[in-house]
Amino acid sequence: MSGRKRKEAATEREAVYAALEQQLGHSFANRALLELALMHRSWTYEARHGVPPEPIAPAHPHQRDQRNAPGSDNEQLEFLGDAVVGMVVTEALYAAFPDCSEGELTRLRSVLVSRKRLAELGTELGLAEAMLLGRSAEANGGRAKPALVANAAEAVLAALYLDAGAKGLASVRAVVMQRLVEPEMPAIRKALAEDTGRGALRDHKTLLQELVQATNAGRVLYVDVGASGPPHQRTFQVEARLERLDESLVLAEAEGQSKKEAQQRAAELALSIWDTQVQPLLDAEAVGLDPGLQAEVRD
Repeated sequence: MSGRKRKEAATEREAVYAALEQQLGHSFANRALLELALMHRSWTYEARHGVPPEPIAPAHPHQRDQRNAPGSDNEQLEFLGDAVVGMVVTEALYAAFPDCSEGELTRLRSVLVSRKRLAELGTELGLAEAMLLGRSAEANGGRAKPALVANAAEAVLAALYLDAGAKGLASVRAVVMQRLVEPEMPAIRKALAEDTGRGALRDHKTLLQELVQATNAGRVLYVDVGASGPPHQRTFQVEARLERLDESLVLAEAEGQSKKEAQQRAAELALSIWDTQVQPLLDAEAVGLDPGLQAEVRD
């Protein structure tokens, strides 16, 4: 890259950071922290090795163990952001719904901090365009993948928390309340007020199971497909599969710090594609058309 192109790229990147700061209501003292929050592992890996990193699709076990050095991509910030956002949302729900049980509050929190909601938050902040992705992730449509945008949202909020110092928690709270919690409050209050409303608070695995049963689509099976990381910090990969008479469809794959968390995330992703990808296949089968059914329907 020529000096002129590098200067143009730096200017363009500066505009991206400035726009994001405006959205967050915070000017970063440490811009490197914000940049790190937007740095997907594929960017760091390819900058170091010049080769594609582990693919998003299931890979050979030795590929799954390839990791960047801690702190060289946004995964550690994502971990912190998950905790900070969870605390802010938990505090808000505790204050707003004192009559709810612990289980109900837990399910409410899972709705507000779901991958879907965090991806929507990331999209509102412009993170899909701002993320730093490697060639492989870019080619695989990484900017359109909700999971990557959701992870970036958590990392950016962690960066905000750290950069704002003593005002860090208040800064994150302002963003989370305005963009994540308050827009959902009317629907939550309505669900809780209705006789059948608490059904809206069921977890994603339960909702997927009920949907599959209602459509007579088969049965849901969760399959462990891998694990990575050191023993004290394992990451588990799980597939949500739809088992039918003579076929098995992979609806979604997700990761989590526990198998239970990975299963919930996989169920959530499966629910998100049901209407657009799964149900049309089932409908085509019902009328005797060739649905072009593949072994996998996930992105």
